[in-house]
Amino acid sequence: MKKQKILILDKADKVLPDMLSQAGFEPCIHTDYVREDVLQHIDQYEGVVIRSKLVFDKQIIDKATNLRFIARLGAGMDAIDVDYAQSKGIVCINSPEGNRTAVGEHTVGLLLCLFDKIVRADKQVRQGLWLREDNRGLEIEGKTIGIIGYGNMGRSFAKCLSGFDCKVLAYDKYKKDYSDCYAKQASMEELFELCDVISFHVPLTEETKYMADEAFFNRFAKPLYLLNTSRGKVVQLKDLLSAIRQGRVLGAGLDVLEVEAFSNELDLKQLPRELQELFLLDNVVFSPHVAGWTKESYHKLAYYLAKKIIELFE
Repeated sequence: MKKQKILILDKADKVLPDMLSQAGFEPCIHTDYVREDVLQHIDQYEGVVIRSKLVFDKQIIDKATNLRFIARLGAGMDAIDVDYAQSKGIVCINSPEGNRTAVGEHTVGLLLCLFDKIVRADKQVRQGLWLREDNRGLEIEGKTIGIIGYGNMGRSFAKCLSGFDCKVLAYDKYKKDYSDCYAKQASMEELFELCDVISFHVPLTEETKYMADEAFFNRFAKPLYLLNTSRGKVVQLKDLLSAIRQGRVLGAGLDVLEVEAFSNELDLKQLPRELQELFLLDNVVFSPHVAGWTKESYHKLAYYLAKKIIELFE
C-alpha cells in the first residue's frame, strides 16, 4: 500500500518526522521550498505542516487537490485561510499545547521586567550607575490582572500567576462557565473598571485586529500596564504610544509587533514612526516574538502535532 506523503515546510523537532514515519506516513522535509515550489508540488501530498513563513491562501489550497489536512506548528492559524480549506474538506489543526507553558512564563517575565524596571536597571548598572530609588518597583501581589482570551495561553498565564497572590479576571467571548482555580470569569466592563494589568491571548481575526485602540485605552478607570504575547496587530501602536504619553498606559510588554522581521534584522529606517518612538521609552519592553520559543516547546509542538495527525487517520 502506498504511503501517504506529508510535506513539512518549516523546521521541526525530529520527533515529528520520526513519529509520522513510525505510524506509516512518508514525511517529506522541504524547508527550502518557496511559494512557487509549493504551488507546483502541493498536489502530491495528503498533508502539509507549516509554521508561518508561507500563507496558505485560496490559490495554494486550490492546487492542493489531494490534501486532507493542514497542520500548524504552533497556535496561531492566521497564516491559513481556514474557512476556505474546510469548505474543501481539508482539516486544519494546530498544537497550542506545545508552547502554552512557554507563553505563560514569558508573559510573567515581561510583567516582572515592567514592575521591577529590570531592563533599565541592567543598562544603568552596566554604565556604572547605582540608582536605587530611581528603580523602586511594584509588586504583583494585590494587583488585579485581566486576561483577554482564556484558551491555552491565557490559562497558562493565569496558572503562572497563581503564586503571586493577585486577583486574576478572564474574559473570553467564545467560552461559557470558564472560571477555575486560576481566574474568575469576568465581563469586559469589569476589566475596564478593575484592572491594573491587561494581557492579550487572542488569535488574530477581523474582530481582534486593533482591538487595543484609542477607544479601548480610554475606557479604563485607572492607568494600566499592557502585555501582548498574541499577535502584533491586536494592538494599534500609534494609539498605544498616545496612551503612554497621556499616562493612561504606564508601561507595555510587547513580544509581538505590527511589523516583524522574517530575517534576523528589522530595517529600523523603514519602521513606522510610532514604533521608533516606542523604542526610545524605557517603560516599554520588547522581545522578538519568542514567548513560545523555548527548547522544551520546540519538542512539544512537534510531538503534540504528530499525535493529532496520527489520530486523524485512526
